[in-house]
Amino acid sequence: MRADRLLSMLLLLQGRGRLTGREIAERLEVSARTVHRDMEALSAAGVPVYALRGARGGWQLDEGWRTRVPGLDSAELRALLMAQPRVLGDARLASAAERAIDKLMAALPSSMREQAASIRQRLHVDTTGWSGAPENLSMLPLVQEAVARDRKLFLRYVKAIRERVERVVDPLGLVAKSAAWYLVARTPAGFRTYRVSRIEDAKILDQPSERPRDFDLASYWQTSTEELRKSKRRYEVTLKLAKEAAEKLEPWRNTSPVSTAEDPGDSEWVTLRVQFDDEEQARFVALGFGPRAVVIEPESLRDRVNSDRAAAFRLSRGGESRTPRRLRARSRSLPPGEGRARET
Repeated sequence: MRADRLLSMLLLLQGRGRLTGREIAERLEVSARTVHRDMEALSAAGVPVYALRGARGGWQLDEGWRTRVPGLDSAELRALLMAQPRVLGDARLASAAERAIDKLMAALPSSMREQAASIRQRLHVDTTGWSGAPENLSMLPLVQEAVARDRKLFLRYVKAIRERVERVVDPLGLVAKSAAWYLVARTPAGFRTYRVSRIEDAKILDQPSERPRDFDLASYWQTSTEELRKSKRRYEVTLKLAKEAAEKLEPWRNTSPVSTAEDPGDSEWVTLRVQFDDEEQARFVALGFGPRAVVIEPESLRDRVNSDRAAAFRLSRGGESRTPRRLRARSRSLPPGEGRARET
């Protein structure tokens, strides 16, 4: 409905400040012409909205003007409560978010308050990984404060190779990916991303941080993650797999079929070229599939997997393989005591 769209435009400008017509159109999924018509309708209705020209122009509300926000509808309430406070990961931030939701619940009409309570009873968010090791987010509130206040931040950080470094950075934003939080910051060497759980110590400095005018956090994150995926070293393996094993492997690994001259009519086996992160991961998968996976190449991996399988076979038959079968049979045919005498 147009009334809902006009209200959404008002709230966007009220919460975001100046926005271009293109940004508003993308957020509301309408055309730029529709945005222009709606802005004219708002202006005609007495809403002080202005169009600013130039490279940094756009639409903006008069400073100090605010509108009273009407009550939430059911869809908005469900969407808000889906973002449970425990998603934040840090206990202090989760507690503050919980208090905010409690205040919201108290302000709701009784019918919606009952609906909200029902929604919360039917949703649980578990932020721990299957390994059971949670992220250490003790530094998250302090980092968040530095980001919000636009203050330089001193970091003592542990790299992936266990090297400890100290940095003074300009914090630009926080990104949550699954249960992990990342700080995006500008350093003298350029933009960098720091995993919050690896920050051992942090201190907010008095100097204001320097934020590039055209910096967009979402665009930076998308670009940097794509570059990471492209630059990440891949270990390519050719596997001959039983059909059911191939079906399990294909959904989570990048694979491509390989045509082979042997067994052209064999529909129970397929040959795939598979990309793994490293040799250890490929070895783990090949051994996990057991006789349903045969390593074709590289030769070094094939030798390791075959050696591991042979060692496992010997261990599984350890009680029978200490004495050769011929010697055990000959010992049973000797008179009592003679076999032991000859063995000594």
